[in-house]
Amino acid sequence: MEGFRKISSKQYPDITLRVIPGHFVTANSHVNYFIDMSMMKARQSEAESIAEALAERYVATTVVDTIVCMDGCEVIGAYLAENLTKMGVISINAHKTIYITTPEFRSDGQLLFRENIQPMIRNKHVLLLLASATTGKTVSSAIDVIRYYGGVVAGISAIFSAASSVQHLPINALFTTADIPDYKTFTHENCAMCAASQPIDALVNSYGYSKF
Repeated sequence: MEGFRKISSKQYPDITLRVIPGHFVTANSHVNYFIDMSMMKARQSEAESIAEALAERYVATTVVDTIVCMDGCEVIGAYLAENLTKMGVISINAHKTIYITTPEFRSDGQLLFRENIQPMIRNKHVLLLLASATTGKTVSSAIDVIRYYGGVVAGISAIFSAASSVQHLPINALFTTADIPDYKTFTHENCAMCAASQPIDALVNSYGYSKF
């Protein structure tokens, strides 16, 4: 897909967001920008820089036992755990280390943790890590499943978020809509781009995009 432009973080100039304007459809909304985070999640140097930046949002008094990674953020999650440990963020796990895991998606879209993973959630302080949050529905579902299995949500981190909080929990994001001032999200039923007969460019999700 052509037309990518790069947006550098004001606070962390070495971290760059790759975006392209258009008409894109996600599972929960229509958006006017596709934000490509594939390099951020897969390239070691970028993943490490993002993890270092996100870790700075937490202080040594924060307790983090488990990082639940969404959107394929496990590489960033591993570096985040390393940086939190270096900063003095404590864990009450028996081995004094942080678990990194991800929920399973059922065919109906519900999230779950299997029995072998549940001990990493139950009675643990869980940091939720996402690539992006637009409507907040995925974040809310993840919060619900963590609480259902007995975990305590210690924080929410994202690379990009259009929402400032979900369920009264703040989202610590490296990029927000302030970095993309004309970013817009619409429900499937009330999309201004559809109303203006603007063709859909691609279906998008955490894996990437599929052009029409």
